[in-house]
Amino acid sequence: MSEAEKETIVRSVVDRLSARFPEAGRTHIAQIVGEEYESLADGRIRSFIPTLIEHEARARLQSEFTPEPSQSAPFQ
Repeated sequence: MSEAEKETIVRSVVDRLSARFPEAGRTHIAQIVGEEYESLADGRIRSFIPTLIEHEARARLQSEFTPEPSQSAPFQ
């Protein structure tokens, strides 16, 4: 994959995730997406890379920015 293709993929994933997680900040999202891209860059099936990158980055962002349910005791 060329550098231009990589940039296009990363930019489009960052755009979508920035809209979904505005509180995360675009720079942080770009860092996560870049890390995910690098982890999959040597994959044999190149057509799935954008989908896989977005899936993994979204999971990481959800774990960082989605509030945990409270640990309070249930009502009785």
